[in-house]
Amino acid sequence: MSAVSKQRWEHAVVTGGAGFVGSHLCAALLDEGTDVTCVDDFSTGRPENIAALTGRPGFTLCRANVSEPFTVPRPPDLVLHLASPASPADYLRLPLHTMEAGSLGTRNALELAHRSEARFLLASTSEVYGDPQEHPQNERYWGNVNPVGPRSV
Repeated sequence: MSAVSKQRWEHAVVTGGAGFVGSHLCAALLDEGTDVTCVDDFSTGRPENIAALTGRPGFTLCRANVSEPFTVPRPPDLVLHLASPASPADYLRLPLHTMEAGSLGTRNALELAHRSEARFLLASTSEVYGDPQEHPQNERYWGNVNPVGPRSV
């Protein structure tokens, strides 16, 4: 088995699955034999990122905003929450959407995992550290967050 998982998953839901990282995660899970439901509203994810996946058996696209309640075709045993704009340019363009994906979207994804008794993974980018004074950031780095700067959302 690959580094994606040490356990076999039957059905995974990947929120933000049309983003750069999400689309590669969807492909890796499919390669391992896991059925995947990609949930994305394409606010920053791109259809071309998942174009090669749309015809693959086991892949389902659910176009939805995770900040609003959403449903998937069947209960998952794994929920991976990656949905969020991930660059300062997107934050400036979509500040409320970014905050809602991180709050309401996390809650909705957690509720899906809870209802399905699924494992849950929340992922983020290094943007959570703000405008870093060191790169790359290790896990002991506390960050350099400006509460009103472009990365604040």
